[in-house]
Amino acid sequence: MAQPSPLGELPPSYTPQTRTIAPQILAGSLKAPLWLRAYFQGLLFSLGCGIQRHCGKVLFLGLLAFGALALGLRVAVIETDLEQLWVEVGSRVSQELNYTKEKLGEEAAYTSQMLIQTARQEGENILTPEALGLHLQAALTASKVQVSLYGKSWDLNKICYKSGVPLIENGMIERMIEKLFPCVILTPLDCFWEGAKLQGGSAYLPGRPDIQWTNLDPEQLLEELGPFASLEGFRELLDKAQVGQAYVGRPCLHPDDLHCPPSAPNHHSRQAPNVAQELSGGCHGFSHKFMHWQEELLLGGMARDPQGQLLRAEALQSTFLLMSPRQLYEHFRGDYQTHDIGWSEEQASTVLQAWQRRFVQLAQEALPENSSQQIHAFSSTTLDDILHAFSEVSAARVVGGYLLMLAYACVTMLRWDCAQSQGAVGLAGVLLVALAVASGLGLCALLGITFNAATTQVYHNCRTDFFGCYHQTAQVLQLLTSLPLQVLPFLALGIGVDDIFLLAHAFTEAPPGAPLQERTGECLQRTGTSVTLTSINNMVAFFMAALVPIPALRAFSLQAAIVVGCNFAAVMLVFPAILSLDLRRRHCQRLDVLCCFSSPCSARVIQILPQELGDRTVPVGIAHLTTTVQAFTHCEASSQHVVTILPPQAHLVSPPSDPLGSELFSPGGSTRDLLGQEEETRQKAACKSLPCARWTLAHFARYQFAPLLLQSHTKAMVLVLFGALLGLSLYGATLVQDGLALTDVVPRGTKEHAFLSAQLRYFSLYEVALVTQGGFDYAHSQRALFDLHQRFSSLKAVLPPPATQAPRTWLHYYRNWLQGIQAAFDQDWASGRITRYSYRNGSEDGALAYKLLIQTGDAQEPLNFSQLTTRKLVDKEGLIPPELFYVGLTVWVSSDPLGLAASQANFYPPPPEWLHDKYDTTGENLRIPPAQPLEFAQFPFLLRGLQKTADFVEAIEGARAACAEAGQAGVHAYPSGSPFLFWEQYLGLRHCFLLAVCILLVCTFLVCALLLLNPWTAGLIVLVLAMVTMELFGIMGFLGIKLSAIPVVILVASVGIGVEFTVHVALGFLTTQGSRNLRAARALEHTFTPVTDGAISTFLGLLMLAGSNFDFIVRYFFVVLTVLTLLGLLHGLVLLPVLLSILGPPPEVVQMYKESPKVLSPPAPQEGGLRWGVSPTLPQSFARVTTSMTVALHPPPLPGAYIHPASDDPSWSSSAIPAATSSGNLSSRGPCPATM
Repeated sequence: MAQPSPLGELPPSYTPQTRTIAPQILAGSLKAPLWLRAYFQGLLFSLGCGIQRHCGKVLFLGLLAFGALALGLRVAVIETDLEQLWVEVGSRVSQELNYTKEKLGEEAAYTSQMLIQTARQEGENILTPEALGLHLQAALTASKVQVSLYGKSWDLNKICYKSGVPLIENGMIERMIEKLFPCVILTPLDCFWEGAKLQGGSAYLPGRPDIQWTNLDPEQLLEELGPFASLEGFRELLDKAQVGQAYVGRPCLHPDDLHCPPSAPNHHSRQAPNVAQELSGGCHGFSHKFMHWQEELLLGGMARDPQGQLLRAEALQSTFLLMSPRQLYEHFRGDYQTHDIGWSEEQASTVLQAWQRRFVQLAQEALPENSSQQIHAFSSTTLDDILHAFSEVSAARVVGGYLLMLAYACVTMLRWDCAQSQGAVGLAGVLLVALAVASGLGLCALLGITFNAATTQVYHNCRTDFFGCYHQTAQVLQLLTSLPLQVLPFLALGIGVDDIFLLAHAFTEAPPGAPLQERTGECLQRTGTSVTLTSINNMVAFFMAALVPIPALRAFSLQAAIVVGCNFAAVMLVFPAILSLDLRRRHCQRLDVLCCFSSPCSARVIQILPQELGDRTVPVGIAHLTTTVQAFTHCEASSQHVVTILPPQAHLVSPPSDPLGSELFSPGGSTRDLLGQEEETRQKAACKSLPCARWTLAHFARYQFAPLLLQSHTKAMVLVLFGALLGLSLYGATLVQDGLALTDVVPRGTKEHAFLSAQLRYFSLYEVALVTQGGFDYAHSQRALFDLHQRFSSLKAVLPPPATQAPRTWLHYYRNWLQGIQAAFDQDWASGRITRYSYRNGSEDGALAYKLLIQTGDAQEPLNFSQLTTRKLVDKEGLIPPELFYVGLTVWVSSDPLGLAASQANFYPPPPEWLHDKYDTTGENLRIPPAQPLEFAQFPFLLRGLQKTADFVEAIEGARAACAEAGQAGVHAYPSGSPFLFWEQYLGLRHCFLLAVCILLVCTFLVCALLLLNPWTAGLIVLVLAMVTMELFGIMGFLGIKLSAIPVVILVASVGIGVEFTVHVALGFLTTQGSRNLRAARALEHTFTPVTDGAISTFLGLLMLAGSNFDFIVRYFFVVLTVLTLLGLLHGLVLLPVLLSILGPPPEVVQMYKESPKVLSPPAPQEGGLRWGVSPTLPQSFARVTTSMTVALHPPPLPGAYIHPASDDPSWSSSAIPAATSSGNLSSRGPCPATM
């Protein structure tokens, strides 16, 4: 077919519409933006054409590259160090942690197993003998747990934590003490003789029954053993610890018990004790001095009378301390019991875990179901187990999510017309995005960005306190580090598929007349800017989220940004190759999905080719020329061919009616980026669509949604409703609380959740420490250390010690011990048992004081006997002489193990070992090696009443202020413990959040202004994004979702995700000409479908999270991200078009002529008009078919725009394209012609 001649004038019979010259033409200030965007779109066009020419190669190389990157997951590094995941790098907490690890290492002291008993009827008093008897039943059952592993039996006495075991030179006594030394168990039963039943140790002496704590009277035992062994030092040790008669001197909870000792105060009276009175003030372990359990550790929900006497309580708590795996391994390493099993730390960990699981099981089953009391048992291992079970990524859920996405993509792109159907493209697009997500994660692994373990045991890096709060928090945070990896694949898939829908939708709306070999270039030219803009904003959003100073969330943000970048590369480079291959399939009229089969409609298409317009010219102002043609078809019986005859009647008629009036058919824009041409009407003889199939989202947006939305009263209503939503959100923002309660994370309905709820309500206690560093002289800074302790003790959250008990710190214990041996020396000196030259007749303490008093601290002359009467070990001001400080520290550490253990000093460097022998007459025993200057020591404290994050923040700020004041006095100190480790982030979390959002909004404005080259439009986009973020934040307040690092990441990422819903509409509005209403309507018509499909795809990607057994995932991820998707959809398709129709920027191109609304009357046909063939008469056997043709005339190209060269290939010539078909109908193109 010959090439069409240039368009000349219209036939003489054509009467053009009345047109007036518009007052404006192309604005000079917009020439540069148009030129730059046209230049960028020209590059995209060239890229698309190149991809289409080499689509097979591009697809192969792209899949090869992404597959190679996905293999990078094999070298992924799993980070299991909790503090490396949740402590800000370079922060003061990080520096303090590194200092602690450098001095002490990472070994845990113990792990906690706890029992909490509450009444089934809430508020019932639990301080009764019956209730305490049930507590004894549960605790006793749990304490008798035994597990058999590696051919050995393991019970509590073998694996429990024992504090301050003394070193005794007498071998028999040492072995007996090792077997009898009690486990550390904090329990209200210690106020009674029954507390001894929990201690499982026993020893044997000839002629006596087995010695157990239930029948052991230490005072009586020492008297019996006195004639056989020298136990004076051990006796003094027990006296200093105030052991007394231990448990046998305490009242019996059940005096009718046959084993109740005669020494019990109520043994003879047989009267049950007053439980509230006995528990008032707390209980003691076997040592009254060093093992005092305060009321707050044992009782919850306490009530007192006006005089402060304890009346009632609602909860009881018992805590069993076990050794850590390292301690258990070291304890039995080389022991005869484990020499034959290849004893290792892993085996020790397995033993502890098995015992803990059995402990919880038996404790929870100890009481009958009809009991008036209930037991909540906790073990770190069982919490690990349940969190592991609930946090595992469900393969079925992942596969189900991707299958659901595949099904949706396929169904939404399927069409009745095989030439328009793109179901295979949808399937391939989803699979491509899935591969891009895997390749992005693989690239993260290759770049060294660590991944987070789902659940790991954290014994080796967790310093647990008495109440397990550190371990519980550690386990939950360890779990949270796995959640991004559970959410990221779904989130990235949903975001990536948005662009897939956009490109596929635009590809079917190619401009009429576009050469087939340029279709991919046209698609990228019109959509590439939008995809680039949204992808860059998403990447910037996640990179900005990396400002949140939490390493685990920073890694997640970086991974998300890289995954979005890989999605962008896949969509812009590989997916166009898929579209190009599908174009060939459509051109050859093959079935969608089943591309090996030809379409049944391909041989029955009526081909109607228009004649040339000749030399006639269409006026510049007319962009659409519609002609009505009456065609007659007849089936010849002889040849069975369909013959089509077109009469020489061609009429120019007005366009069909439209809800927006003729305005929608006024001249189209020349720089539209997203918008394609209006969909042409077409009819085929045999392949007709069902009526329901004609309804599309684009049809809905054009004929129902846009006309309704852009009415004046609707606009006013939209502005009012969104203003009200913003106001409610501002109020909801005031309801958002900081923090993340453990009960929010642990799955509801589990026994662990019940325990954590009871603990949070009744026993919100945290053990912390005030650490003093090196860099100052401890000996000369004692007054500053005492002042620091006093300031810290005065904090509101610090639990004060009983008035009758000295502070539980090493400096107080050390000073009191020195004062005690000084008093013993003074007494021995006064009685003459100690003289200047001999101390053998004095007491053990007097002899120790003698040795310390003669120390000078001078290496040349270390001893000075004249100081015996001229100095004191503690002066009148309560300070230790500096020259004696480190020498005395060595003696105290070696001589008072119970006091040292109770102080939890954790000295570094540890003082040297030194054994005191009163009977050693050599001078060497007088030389005491001084301890090295201290670089690490700590004062323990208990924090109480920490229920809300505000309580934690107040305690942290007070502790930091106390340390800052001490720093002015030269003492370097910092607080340590789980509140300071995991809650310090909330001091600056809101500041980081606001900073990240503000920076991100500024970056979004700059990116949009740079790529759109229109600050006005960029400002409106940023305004809508800010509203989305603010409203999401407010809705979180109404939903009761607390602000922590994970919601902050979602809030920051919401800015980038919201770009997906706004930029498409804004860009469509900007690049269209006409009135604001018209441009908003056109933007909605052409973006409503891809934006809605993208929102639905994102929701489907998140839908699988709704089926999670983990409530935290449902509330903090599915709900929040679903609300974000809905807000983005409403703001992008409702609010933004309204704002643009009111405040939108002027068009970049304005028309020179304006059509008259007057409808053209059909002109009379004349010679030289549109010629469609001749047929003066029509046989009756012919059927009449009416079709329409629309010719779109484009304005001159912009500077830098790509000019399509005329094709020399007749099969690809624009003249061979039937104007009566849409841009996607290929029935008359290419080498696969339809049969006529």
